[in-house]
Amino acid sequence: MEGFVEVTSLEEAKQLIQAENLLLMFIYGETCSVCHAVLPQIKPMIDSFDAIKSIQINHEHVPAVASEFTVFTVPVVLLFLEGKEVLRQARFIDRDLLKHQLNTITTGLKN
Repeated sequence: MEGFVEVTSLEEAKQLIQAENLLLMFIYGETCSVCHAVLPQIKPMIDSFDAIKSIQINHEHVPAVASEFTVFTVPVVLLFLEGKEVLRQARFIDRDLLKHQLNTITTGLKN
């Protein structure tokens, strides 16, 4: 897995959501201490799922992302399956729950 790709526009994010079967988006802020603590903890876990393409987007540089995806706080993890949001965790990311949910979704894809 190539790791989280930095996306710099809303249009790019929307194109990737439509192009990828399974895409995880991490929305963060430069001044968000929780974001900086969470990202290094979830990156290795997300990277272990070959089926998931992962991107990150800074809501301070791309403010339209907040309104487009109804984001009120960061960090936010959004998972899109075939262009539709199927998972959301915000502010306090529960890694165990996230891993369980990702396992369930990716296992369902294999069947």
